[in-house]
Amino acid sequence: MELAYYSDYAVRLVNTEEPARGKDCLTTVESVRELFGTNTQAARRATDADVTRFRSVRARLRAVFEAADGGEETLAVDLLNSLLLEFPVSPQISGHDTRDEDGKPDWHMHLADHPSNATAGFAAIASMGLAFHLTSHGVDRLGLCEAAPCRNAYLDTSTNRSRRYCSDRCATRANVAAYRARKRLETDRVEETRRTADTAQASSPSGDR
Repeated sequence: MELAYYSDYAVRLVNTEEPARGKDCLTTVESVRELFGTNTQAARRATDADVTRFRSVRARLRAVFEAADGGEETLAVDLLNSLLLEFPVSPQISGHDTRDEDGKPDWHMHLADHPSNATAGFAAIASMGLAFHLTSHGVDRLGLCEAAPCRNAYLDTSTNRSRRYCSDRCATRANVAAYRARKRLETDRVEETRRTADTAQASSPSGDR
């Protein structure tokens, strides 16, 4: 498993909450377990206590995205470093019983499950994955959706660093809103021009007769 894969752990956790909409999907131990995806062994360790702990880690990860999105590069790194120090990873070489063309194990780096609790394990993986993405691609590749009120986190993997939205749905919604705003502006300008012309005509000598 590529280390870059783990950066999605951070995005998934951050996006369980939409503050501007007052929406929070992280309310039960089942919702915590769903974040682990196919890693059922780690998910089974989750308890009710992890709901509160996961929310705390979520707030800290969102702060990293907010700092990066706001151009505060050093702050984003400092916040992420504090998570890495608190939740260290346990790397190991793994083959997962996969074989290459020669029949040899397909060795690669893997982040082992943390032994203490579900939150520590998830936080370690999410933080390391995000750190790997940040150092490989740049702080400006961490963003928050510009389609208000969404503000979901995303990782920009575009070739020209042009991503601004968390999904195609938000991009479409924002483009439609921008189009409608332009049409309203055009309509207002036409109406203003018409009113100005009417006023000018009414105040002209010919208009007084």
